Amino acid sequence: MTALPLAHILVLDLTAHRAGPTAVRQLADWGAQVIKIEQPGPEVADATGSRRHGFDFQNLHRNKRSMTINLKSPEGRAVFMKLAGQADVVVENYRSDVKYRLGVDYEAVRAVNPRIVYGSIAGFGQTGPDATRPGVDQIAQGMGGLMSITGAPGQGPMRVGIPIADLTSGLLLAQAILLAMLQREQTGVGQWVHTSLIEAQIFMLDFQAARWLIDGEVAKQAGNDHPTGIPTGVFPTADGHINIAASGDGLWKRFCEAIGAPELLAHPDHATGQLRSRNRKALNERIGEITRTRPSAHWIAALNKAGVPCGPINTIDQTFAEPQVQHLGIARPVRHPKLGDIKVVGQPINMSAAPQPAELQPTPDLGQHTDEVLRGLGYDQAAIEALRASGAV
Repeated sequence: MTALPLAHILVLDLTAHRAGPTAVRQLADWGAQVIKIEQPGPEVADATGSRRHGFDFQNLHRNKRSMTINLKSPEGRAVFMKLAGQADVVVENYRSDVKYRLGVDYEAVRAVNPRIVYGSIAGFGQTGPDATRPGVDQIAQGMGGLMSITGAPGQGPMRVGIPIADLTSGLLLAQAILLAMLQREQTGVGQWVHTSLIEAQIFMLDFQAARWLIDGEVAKQAGNDHPTGIPTGVFPTADGHINIAASGDGLWKRFCEAIGAPELLAHPDHATGQLRSRNRKALNERIGEITRTRPSAHWIAALNKAGVPCGPINTIDQTFAEPQVQHLGIARPVRHPKLGDIKVVGQPINMSAAPQPAELQPTPDLGQHTDEVLRGLGYDQAAIEALRASGAV
């Protein structure tokens, strides 16, 4: 089988919570040799609240090895720096000041390995008035403007149902690490790359942010309606609800024809996109009167045939039961020595020359590979036992 694209890369993973592990998961799933470095001692719940054999931890930390190092110990820090001398990438998501207190910041690591690519995520950035503040996803959602445009008008602020700032900052950091590795091929030296929850959240505002920056317009909550593309939203059917996206004159015409409503096309309040936007509430009510007369499956078939985007509104179990989702195989099998056969969420990226393996590797137990990694660094058994006795590993 063809080696995965990052099989030649050694990554030291200092991350916890969700944003940092999301970045490292991208590297691990594409073949990087990842060593997850954790604190020695009794097993405790992860910062996300998940325990090692829980669904969240298993989904975040597959395809890695685990070793324990006490970075507050001089001997432990020396082990880390010996590893860092051989590594390609270090990833951390401490609060911005913690890595300096531990002595594992970029400058310290670069001193032993100028080729290192050092990736960081903090809540609010590495410098500035809020740099050392603790930050988690929901705080970034609120401060970054997302909660002000999520939910129905008049409902009050609403969080998104996934940790979107964590996930997007992790994905963006993984991209930054790959960019830095590409540049290292030209320059021969590494660099520090970093992002933050707040930067990622603002980036994800996208056109809503541009509305403010360019037009000075502050977006408000629009519920299930698209804020600018009308009609796009949730419509009732005889047995539930469906999503329909029929904005733009071409789609609007096909939509009206597909639902047998030429009168909507001729209605003076709906003749242009601007008028449809201005009269959105009345338009949605007129569409709803029609769509609620037939079941969801009828409208989905009719609209798909007409080339109008539409679809069901699934619960998560229904999503994984969708024939197309099953065909894509994004629920990936893992054979875990303690949990048995489980599934995790796989990669949404497909590479024709380097397909993902049939099974992902299970999340390791705490410190499962400590001795193996230390032996690879040249420590003999006596030295390993001395490190363990001192609490360094």
